[in-house]
Amino acid sequence: MAHGHRTEHRLRVRAQVVLHAARGRSNARIARETGLHLDTVRRWRGRFADAGLPGLKDRQRCGRPASFTPLQAAEVKALACRLPAETGVPVSRWSCPELAREAAERGIAAFVSASTVRRWLAQDALKPWQHRSWIFITDPDFRTKAARVLDLYARTWQGRALGEDEYVISADEKTSIQARCRCHPTLAPGKARAMRVNHTYGRGGALAYLAAYDVHHARVFGHTEPRTGIGPFMALVTQVMSQQPYASAKRVFWIVDNGSSHRGQKAADRPIAAFPNAVMVHTPVHASWLNQVEIYFSVVQRKVVAPNDFTDLTEVGDRLRTFEDRYNATPQPFQWKFTTSDLDDLLARLDRHTTGHQEESSAALAA
Repeated sequence: MAHGHRTEHRLRVRAQVVLHAARGRSNARIARETGLHLDTVRRWRGRFADAGLPGLKDRQRCGRPASFTPLQAAEVKALACRLPAETGVPVSRWSCPELAREAAERGIAAFVSASTVRRWLAQDALKPWQHRSWIFITDPDFRTKAARVLDLYARTWQGRALGEDEYVISADEKTSIQARCRCHPTLAPGKARAMRVNHTYGRGGALAYLAAYDVHHARVFGHTEPRTGIGPFMALVTQVMSQQPYASAKRVFWIVDNGSSHRGQKAADRPIAAFPNAVMVHTPVHASWLNQVEIYFSVVQRKVVAPNDFTDLTEVGDRLRTFEDRYNATPQPFQWKFTTSDLDDLLARLDRHTTGHQEESSAALAA
């Protein structure tokens, strides 16, 4: 204990006092050699003589009496688990100062600080100042449509494996990419300093970036347009389908969401009229997360667009095209792991959640 590297300093000093005493040294000499007070040396020698090694540990202290009861802490936690609108408080979300104020007004405690409320909430991992949004499934054919997309990612279609001359394309538009010309030049990062971008900027316009992503070969085809629409999207289809190997492929599946440029049966028939080997597959409504091109767009947002410092739209388009070449130079498909089994598990959980919610609503109406 006296020489251990992981021993607390106070325990090491107390052990040294005992070892000095074991060598027959007086209390005064031990105090001089250890730098402790004479009474301190006498105390730890006496405790070791009475209780041995356990006597060198600190004794239990009663401490200051608690200022709040467990019931008061539970009442504040219960208040945090209610919406402010239910209590008549004109705020959208609880904060620790607001909870402390409301607890005092309700008489839960005469006074409680925001830090105390924060400590209570941390014990149960409650964060009422945060919020998450969700959306219920409204498409009655959600499972069927989502399963078709997931099967294509697994290289199957209607129960049959895709051939080598069949391809899967994920396509969409990234709208409103602005050219923000900063009023002062961007400063490069330096020692203990992040890159600095001036907040004030001039607007240089906006454009749309249309991209088609080959799911299994990680190739990207894209171009920019002043705006989205049927014409720009068909231009993207023509850009891909007019080059090899897609022009001579047996089938090319186009996975798209339900945006206005490619929604409905007419949008599905339009590419087929121009390219008979094209097959358009729609994701379910509100399920763009099933479209892998959205992952590519997130990469573009992080690496190309943010922090959005461009002189004009020409620079935006040039950088996007150059990034495409850079991305296609080292293609690596996304490791898509969400399968139809995961989809069934997700739908089962949502079904349990919605069923329980409906039962609670029915019970509330009945009451």
